[in-house]
Amino acid sequence: MSNHSKETYQYTPRIVTPMPDKEFRIGDGRISGYISCFLGALSLLAVLCYQFPSYLTTTELRAAYDANALQVVLKYCMFTSLGFGLLTFVLGKRRRYGAIGVLLTLLAFALGGYTIKTGPVEPSKLSLGLDWLILAFLASAVLFIFLEKVFPKYREQVILRPEWKLDLFYFCINHLLITVLLLVSNYFVVTVFDIAGSESVQVWVQSLPVFLQVILLVFCADFVLYWSHRMFHESKFLWKFHAVHHSVEHMDWMAGSRNHVVQTFVDRCLAMIPLYFLGTDKQALDIYVTFAAFQAVYVHANVNIPLGPIRYFLATPQYHHWHHSSEKPAIDTNYAVHMPFYDIIFGTYHMPGKHWPAHYGTTKRLPRTYLSQLLYPFKKDKM
Repeated sequence: MSNHSKETYQYTPRIVTPMPDKEFRIGDGRISGYISCFLGALSLLAVLCYQFPSYLTTTELRAAYDANALQVVLKYCMFTSLGFGLLTFVLGKRRRYGAIGVLLTLLAFALGGYTIKTGPVEPSKLSLGLDWLILAFLASAVLFIFLEKVFPKYREQVILRPEWKLDLFYFCINHLLITVLLLVSNYFVVTVFDIAGSESVQVWVQSLPVFLQVILLVFCADFVLYWSHRMFHESKFLWKFHAVHHSVEHMDWMAGSRNHVVQTFVDRCLAMIPLYFLGTDKQALDIYVTFAAFQAVYVHANVNIPLGPIRYFLATPQYHHWHHSSEKPAIDTNYAVHMPFYDIIFGTYHMPGKHWPAHYGTTKRLPRTYLSQLLYPFKKDKM
């Protein structure tokens, strides 16, 4: 494969024209209405989690958070939703959004609100990861919308950019399937390939300091993910699944959620191999999983934080945005997930100075609905 970073190309800045009807302006009721709707919906879903924890929450995640402490967060979310919903009526604008948020919150109150008693939960083999969806969305939205407004690359890009609803749907589906993904990936690694790891290797790995275990996880996981990612690009059949991810034309924190379910399962299964083989301490694994989850969102975000030489050691938004570019020099480059190391040594690294892409998406535009993208790889039409 040729080294694309050596190709000459005239880079042009990206021009983003904001859509007036999607911009948030103080006083027009849109901010209040959307906050009320989103918090009202999240509050209702959270109450359902407390009512039916065996079927709607994941055993692994329940062990990581304090259900009683989160009820305090739920309380403030519910009253905030009511407050912003009522504000739309005071402003006399976007009252429909405010009404929806208030009704969702009142329904949450009717179902028990933040006063539901918590206790031991009988585990279920298969459940929806509704708690994972709620916590991930709330934390990601608060953190990355803040970063995208304070350190934006494309300042004119609005929060509710084109196709945000499609990517929100992908975000929800991927997080709700967390339990299924864990079951399948565990079965894949332990049963199908019978990989338990070498006991002597695991003992040696666990004898290392935690920070070295984390670094080892990053290097090993990234090696597997690099070749998996490259395989999805270089195989005509697999590319049609991965093309769904590349169909995003406006990069932000939700863009990384757009993944075909087949690729999601493949990626999760392959990523489990180095984790099982190394057998690191739980603390090191937790640190790595947290880092990987943050980076997966961060590299797609509309964020430009000057990182200096760090950008040569860790995957950044600029590095991964080039991977999503539809411009010829950048196509089939920057495959690595965590750091550019493997792209550099295997000749697929592309980082043209301080330039950023002007165009994103696939060279041939894909269908724009979830169902049509789900079926796209199985159609005869080829990319």
